[in-house]
Amino acid sequence: MNLYAIRAIYLFELARTWRTLLQSIATPVISTSLYFVVFGSAIGSSMAQVHGVSYGAFIVPGLIMLALLTESISNASFGIYMPRYAGTIYEVLSAPISPLEIVIGYVGAAATKSVILGVVILLTARLFVDFEIAHPVWMLAYLLLTAFTFSLFGFIVGLWADGWEKLQVVPALIVTPLTFLGGAFYSISMLPELWQTITLFNPVVYLISAFRWTFYGVADVNVALSFAMTGVFLVACLIVVSWMFRTGYRLKN
Repeated sequence: MNLYAIRAIYLFELARTWRTLLQSIATPVISTSLYFVVFGSAIGSSMAQVHGVSYGAFIVPGLIMLALLTESISNASFGIYMPRYAGTIYEVLSAPISPLEIVIGYVGAAATKSVILGVVILLTARLFVDFEIAHPVWMLAYLLLTAFTFSLFGFIVGLWADGWEKLQVVPALIVTPLTFLGGAFYSISMLPELWQTITLFNPVVYLISAFRWTFYGVADVNVALSFAMTGVFLVACLIVVSWMFRTGYRLKN
């Protein structure tokens, strides 16, 4: 394992975050804070509790997951697409570093940035609502698992994209709508029975449900199933990345 190469890629990607701190951290935090103001404070003050939890506290896991998913995909996809666009990917491919080490460097950096963002949003949420974390160890573990899984997915998007506009297709047109419809702002038990069944086909429902369980011990779907679904998606992403490197899929163009 070439730890020096992994460290070089990892630190280079993290350094880009500090250079663009306003865009990387401040903007998502401010956007999420506005959700807390509008939904948590304004609307939430006039709403009843959901599963015994105040509405403002209830939406905290959903908002963190919304930011985590979109930023994980965006960070990882940009991280690998930029070298392809600039042509510096040839330097990486010609270096004595394996595909696994390349993935660890880029995906590890993107996941780290997403976790930092998630923690910052979690701390920011305390300024607006009071909440408790029932299972802090599971919360952190699931935060890491989700960040790594969707950073890996973002890495795939970065290899798949053949233009800048395609980098935003998945997070903007797919992930964000699925998150809004996946119980980020409500419990799916509040929906009519037909729509509850339809909603279960939304994979983001399982992510938000499991993450909310780590906070309040309540979930819309079985927690074990949610963790299993995340694990299956992670394995699928690993298989796709492995195929992309074996075939050289768009690595050099």
